[in-house]
Amino acid sequence: MSDFWKNYDSKSTFDGYISKDKKLRSHAKIISSILEKYGKKRLQEIELNCQSTINARGINFRVYSASNRAEEKKWPLDIIPRIITKSQWKTVSIGLSQRIKALNLFIDDVYNQKKIFKDKIIPKELVFNSPQYLKECDGFSPKHKAWANISGTDLIKNINGNFLVLEDNLRVPSGVSYMLENRMVMRDIFPELFTRYKVSSVHQYANKLYNCMTECIPKKTNNPHMVLLTPGVYNSAYFEHEFLAEQMGIALVEGKDLFVENDNVYMKTVKGPLKVDCIYRRLDDNFIDPKVFFKGSLLGVPGLFKCWRKGNVGIINALGTGVADDKAVYSYVEKMIVYYLGEQPKIDQVETFLCNIKTHRNHVISNISKLVIKPANASGGYGIMIGPKASKKEKDEMIKKIKRDPRNYIAQPLEILSTVPTITPDNIEPRHLDLRPFILTGKSTYVTTGGLTRVALKKGSTIVNSSQGGGSKDTLIVDSRN
Repeated sequence: MSDFWKNYDSKSTFDGYISKDKKLRSHAKIISSILEKYGKKRLQEIELNCQSTINARGINFRVYSASNRAEEKKWPLDIIPRIITKSQWKTVSIGLSQRIKALNLFIDDVYNQKKIFKDKIIPKELVFNSPQYLKECDGFSPKHKAWANISGTDLIKNINGNFLVLEDNLRVPSGVSYMLENRMVMRDIFPELFTRYKVSSVHQYANKLYNCMTECIPKKTNNPHMVLLTPGVYNSAYFEHEFLAEQMGIALVEGKDLFVENDNVYMKTVKGPLKVDCIYRRLDDNFIDPKVFFKGSLLGVPGLFKCWRKGNVGIINALGTGVADDKAVYSYVEKMIVYYLGEQPKIDQVETFLCNIKTHRNHVISNISKLVIKPANASGGYGIMIGPKASKKEKDEMIKKIKRDPRNYIAQPLEILSTVPTITPDNIEPRHLDLRPFILTGKSTYVTTGGLTRVALKKGSTIVNSSQGGGSKDTLIVDSRN
């Protein structure tokens, strides 16, 4: 071990580069030699080049303050990548495919046979009381019974270096554009990584997504027309909407650009109406059709829901998919895999306590200083309380919330997230991180080779969300023989 890593602390967690006994992991030896050759001063210069490239490419995201003021921020990318071997990723990929297959079967069962409730595998009240359950979808199955066509499953590595599923994101998961942009930027500013390692490509994603959309068109057509439906320029993920529409070569539209006639959806064009066959929607369910859901929505398309139910247009992800994007339902996914597939889960998940169960609730309240409390249907890191770091006032307030609305809260042990070396203004230090791979499901299933690694830039923090000050890294899936 060189002096480069002398003050690097890898004792308190599983580090992706350095073992607890201060030895380089085999897959980190090449990059370590590159980092040592450049030295910390040169790496800081590459970091500045990285920020310049991000500015030039216009890679950004929007954050809203408590007063609802929008702030445009440049995408934070750390230049030291996460590295995972191809052999390890193969196991993860199989596990993710298994998981999404079971989740799609579950959603289809919820809206059709409801067999899982009759067999008492999961309490029906837990699902039917979910704000994401849409009774309007009862009796409907999308093509291939694929409800969650695009999912982003958050993974962590625990203290033993084992991947665990932290949560499933099945409604309108975001972040894939940043995974792709991270790779483009890294190839520009750090090309040596890609000459020294055999790195699996991620750039087939847009093509795979396009194919997934065509697979989900309900009625066969020789010249399909597809669109990406965005809430508009003020949405926090608008950069991604623009990016993906451009990459796929499809139109980026808002609700006002579409209309319904004779239960078909059309896009307004200068040449007249153009029939739409599939919609990649980035709107929440409630805003998609003011005739069926939120009456005041100006973002959706009146009559769209009926077109979808009649099989005249495909919508991905399907409406009602959020019923499985619930942190309380998450706790039953391992049972779903056994129930629907007759298989044991290939990837474990984090132990979860449901506050609507009295014994669980009592355990959570008694041990609130040791647990992480999460709202069942929130996203973006909002509403989370990390017990070991919370003040007495914060814990007392959370207990009141749990007692007031137990269905809306779950608790999990504080897993010690793995770390990877990260550039700081003065040094290279370990920072906690997670990983969001993306899974596409239509007729077939595709798992990205890697995903979006999100990193907590603040020392000691485990909050990785960009909206909460987190950053990102490129994720290199490399040949084990490197």
